[in-house]
Amino acid sequence: MTAGIKSLHIPGFLFILAALTALAPLATDAYLPAVPTIAESLGASVHQVELSISFFLLGFSLGQLFGGPFSDHFGRRVGIFTGLSLFLTGSLAIMFTPNVEWLWCFRILQALGGGMTVVNTPAIVRDLYSGRESAQTLSRMAVILMLAPLMAPILGSLVLQTLGWHMIFGLLLIYGAIIAVVIYRSLPETRVVQKDRPNAIRRYWMVLKNRHAVGYLASACFGYGSLFAFITSSPSVYMGYFNLSESVYPFAFGANVFSVLVMNKLNIRLLGKHAPRKLLLGGQVVQLITGAALLLFVALGGDSLNIFLFIPLVMLFFGCHGLVSANSMAGITDFFPRNSATATALMGACGFAFGSLAGSVASLFADGTPLPMTLVMFGCALLAPAIRLLLQMGPAPEPAE
Repeated sequence: MTAGIKSLHIPGFLFILAALTALAPLATDAYLPAVPTIAESLGASVHQVELSISFFLLGFSLGQLFGGPFSDHFGRRVGIFTGLSLFLTGSLAIMFTPNVEWLWCFRILQALGGGMTVVNTPAIVRDLYSGRESAQTLSRMAVILMLAPLMAPILGSLVLQTLGWHMIFGLLLIYGAIIAVVIYRSLPETRVVQKDRPNAIRRYWMVLKNRHAVGYLASACFGYGSLFAFITSSPSVYMGYFNLSESVYPFAFGANVFSVLVMNKLNIRLLGKHAPRKLLLGGQVVQLITGAALLLFVALGGDSLNIFLFIPLVMLFFGCHGLVSANSMAGITDFFPRNSATATALMGACGFAFGSLAGSVASLFADGTPLPMTLVMFGCALLAPAIRLLLQMGPAPEPAE
């Protein structure tokens, strides 16, 4: 079956996997321009609706935590279709939500399905590739994937202005249904069947007892933390503090996605000569320096922050995720070739849970300025390389079977 996958036209194969993974950024970013409108429609505050982002991230992390061992045990296709069923049900329910509390509940259901679904993507890549080849494949896939967060706010804004906010989730429903049909017709099973299949607890312990793997896990957690601190706070910062309109906000947000796209292309080129771990460190160092500059700029700027200086700094910080994400994922999956879905599930679950926490903290201490957001971003950028390097001192263990 693996040979069947490898015989596919690679760009088409990567597009299918990227489109599958795009469920997460589409479900997270498409409704960001509609946050003020949803708040008004449901009789809630903007911050209450922004909390639905954190609830989504929490549900997404739980979905991955369960979905990884589920996929390793029952197969990638079963995991994908089970997750898509929950995602579609949640998307449909949100279209008819009567209040913000039900919005939170249905977002968690939608997120559980999304997490179960997308955890299979890096696992499928690891079924077929390893080392630099795995990192390059993930980076190439990420280049295609970047179209989702780039286009999601723009599409969300257009749907909001023409059909109303409910149809943003109708769009997600249609997208998920199309993905289900494409996966059913085009993607065969790639999981290697094991004779001795450990249970979920043993699979996760296998990852957690490897301190080098936990180092990559820490990188992902703090990376997601800084990422979602920005995503959660960006509607308030850009449309509130900087007074951008609902139609301009998607382009300010999309500029960051463009920078990730550029960094992903750079990562693909650099992987031809440099190891993923070295590129990961480079991305983290640049992110730390940029985060410090961003925090200093905001702290000293007072009430006269210039958005044309603020946006480029955020773009550079955001763009470094192009170096951090793929190389962290490639690093952890290399240790667990037969349990790659479990490893990526733990990374995704912990990352999204930490992202939910970081986003909630930034939202909780929101004061109408970008300071809480940039403080959380800098804190994550500082701790990520420090903890990883501490955990990865000494020789790395051999890959587990």
